[in-house]
Amino acid sequence: MISTDGITLRYGSRALFEDVNIKFTPGNCYGLIGANGAGKSTFLKILSGEIEPSRGEVHVSPNERMAVLKQNQFEYDEYEVLKTVIMGHTRLYEIMVEKDAIYAKSDFSDEDGMKAAELEGEFAELNGWEAEADAAELLIGLGIPRSMHELKMSELEGNQKVRVLLAQALFGNPQILLLDEPTNHLDLESINWLENFLSKFEGTVIVVSHDRHFLNQVCTHIADIDYGKIQMYVGNYDFWYESSQLATKLIGDKNKKVEEKRKELEEFIRRFSANASKSKQATSRKKQLEKLTLEDIRPSNRKYPFINFKPEREAGKQILTVENLSKSLDGQTVLNNINLVLNKGDKVAFVGPDGFAKTTLFQILAGELEPDTGSYNWGVTTTQTYFPKENASYFDGVDLTLVDWLRQFSKDQDEQFIRGYLGRMLFSGEEGMKKASVLSGGEKVRCMLSRMMLSGANVLMFDEPTNHLDLESITSLNNGLRDFDGTMIINSHDHQLLQTIANRVIEITPKGLIDRLTSFDEYLENPEIQKLREEMNA
Repeated sequence: MISTDGITLRYGSRALFEDVNIKFTPGNCYGLIGANGAGKSTFLKILSGEIEPSRGEVHVSPNERMAVLKQNQFEYDEYEVLKTVIMGHTRLYEIMVEKDAIYAKSDFSDEDGMKAAELEGEFAELNGWEAEADAAELLIGLGIPRSMHELKMSELEGNQKVRVLLAQALFGNPQILLLDEPTNHLDLESINWLENFLSKFEGTVIVVSHDRHFLNQVCTHIADIDYGKIQMYVGNYDFWYESSQLATKLIGDKNKKVEEKRKELEEFIRRFSANASKSKQATSRKKQLEKLTLEDIRPSNRKYPFINFKPEREAGKQILTVENLSKSLDGQTVLNNINLVLNKGDKVAFVGPDGFAKTTLFQILAGELEPDTGSYNWGVTTTQTYFPKENASYFDGVDLTLVDWLRQFSKDQDEQFIRGYLGRMLFSGEEGMKKASVLSGGEKVRCMLSRMMLSGANVLMFDEPTNHLDLESITSLNNGLRDFDGTMIINSHDHQLLQTIANRVIEITPKGLIDRLTSFDEYLENPEIQKLREEMNA
């Protein structure tokens, strides 16, 4: 168990945390959520001891080992991959090093023999003989094959290093796990493996993630950072979000009787309790939800952007035709003889491991790149708007206020009209006079979404739109795209976004396209499709 007593952290006159008292118990997984800048990663660092609070204490149960997902990808560059994982269990690794040093002595003494025997005993107690096999199993589960286990960390790509550091945190069955964005750079198979691992984990897990599907799969509780406090809620992210929205609605309805409100909330709890029985950490969560009362559910203080795409005109039946399209970059074939037809109302999730191929196709369809061979034709009634994976060219060196930046993309030049769109994206009052060149990553994404809303296009193209967004903005984007009745193509790693939006899935493979009219989950779970995917990606 890990708990805090009066944790306060101040930077000058600003209090990031104020008198936080909270307890995290074994057998539960806690999703730590909060707006960008609320202090999620900082709080994890306080729990791990990396940052000293201004006041208060962190208490960890005796003899419990804590493991933390390291963020510095270069920290272990001089070590082999397998050894880096084992280093996650500090005491075990110290014993291994000390044993090796003793056995390497040329003048091995009786005293050395006694010390070695003592170390061997402790080594066995810590399951040292299984260490390499356990470390290898973790690496393979996270997509690092045996052929890489003896390589130096410096020889790996950045996304591979992240996976090794995750394996390091999971190694040796720690009692407490602190995970900051563990799904970053993981493919769907690795994320599913991690979900299964955490569902069987008997210790305490505290995780920060922007992946709502992941939070819904693994979390038994949500710990919400708001106004310097942390409030604990039973249930996963969806339960927290929907219950807080419902509570806000009911509180705003002053004419509704208390008993009617109670019945509505109790029905909501019953519905989610039934759904909880289908999830991986089901039984305890279901029982806890059933014990909730009206007083346990509170409205959220969060502010959500308003994202709504309204086409200026309806598109005809002819949307897009792509014929024999190919593209090579730097001597490498990226797209090879692509053929597809986009129909009215299609909401297509482009999936698969080759993100470069998907981005290249989107850039061609947006007119930013020319194909080497082949052609594409948009229907005459279509208008398209594009969200690029990289948006730096829209902001770098631009000496404009947000009002003037957004005005570039608007037919209506009136300032109040422009400010209305900025206000939807939480840029109110003086924030409209901020320089576009100094925005954070998340603020830039919100500006790009405002630009797309202003376009009135009937075809939307999104390449990784959730990068840099907080959970509130991702949820609002999800709602806006779900309600859009036009045509859309989207490339994203957000499982929930794709599952709730897509009615068609296309995967670009080395041997051609896999194209199915299906939901995202059905695409992933259908055995016939999975067999075809393995063959096409082999």
